[in-house]
Amino acid sequence: MKLRRGAGTLASGVRGLVVTNMYPSEQRPELGGFVRDQVEALRALGHEVDVFSFNPGGTGSYLRAGPALRRERRSQHYDVIHAHFGLSAWPSLFLRGAPHLVTLHGTDLAHPRSGPLSRAALPFVSLAATVSASLAARVPGAGRRRRVAVLPCGVDLERFSPMPRDEARRALGLDPDRRLLLFPADPARAVKRFDRARELAGEIPLLTYGDVHPREVPLYINAANAVLVTSDSEGFGLGALEALACDVPVLSTPVGIAPVALHELPGTLCAPYDPATWRVALEPHLSAANPRVAGRARAELFSARRMAERVAVAWEAMAAEASVN
Repeated sequence: MKLRRGAGTLASGVRGLVVTNMYPSEQRPELGGFVRDQVEALRALGHEVDVFSFNPGGTGSYLRAGPALRRERRSQHYDVIHAHFGLSAWPSLFLRGAPHLVTLHGTDLAHPRSGPLSRAALPFVSLAATVSASLAARVPGAGRRRRVAVLPCGVDLERFSPMPRDEARRALGLDPDRRLLLFPADPARAVKRFDRARELAGEIPLLTYGDVHPREVPLYINAANAVLVTSDSEGFGLGALEALACDVPVLSTPVGIAPVALHELPGTLCAPYDPATWRVALEPHLSAANPRVAGRARAELFSARRMAERVAVAWEAMAAEASVN
């Protein structure tokens, strides 16, 4: 199957079901916003998309999700069933009658427990996808005995856009004149390496997401002199793209999409973490009155809509292939 438009694609749109343990709720509004953004972008492209979401948790959560999905959706017809996160593939398989796709986001391949379970589901799906090319290389048999698509979620350019730094700080109750840095993750997540960002910031206040509501995240980005992505690894790396979409300087380790998104972009850094090198790159943004970079045009290349178009091509190809078979 080639993921491109052409004869055999469905002009009237595809009806898809997204099955995921990552989706915003009233209790956890920060969970899986990127999946929601992809769903909304697919709908804007003219596709009919239903969502079955369930709470992440232990084994019981997945064991209950499959039968619940079958009870709720067995009378519905779908052209494609698309699981987000490797373990979500298992409950998605309780609903038959359509080709299955699973998007792997990173931790579902790397985690010592969920990794093997996620990989074990791959023989039962029609197509495996990852959110970055580097992650695709970690899928067993990729390019040889298993086809793997690269289908990122993308950045929501409507939510993430430049705004005056003073305005963002005023909305958050922050000092309009103080130098501030942003670590765009929860410090509790060890893989994000908050220790590095804290070392680099020194005495400069370092903002973090933690319990920040998603609607405030663009404010935090625009309030910062620079964004520090110090991760050991990223599946895709929306933090860097969200900063670029706001024209805010970003320094990142070479993880996820960062080497491509930051390539030769003035005012940014993509390099292995080294305190001396990073401090040199950071200093101009700390001394500038209103540090900005021309990042939005680069972020547009990875917008939620553009990435959804890639997903739509995969859906159309899968649906067309299933109709022939």
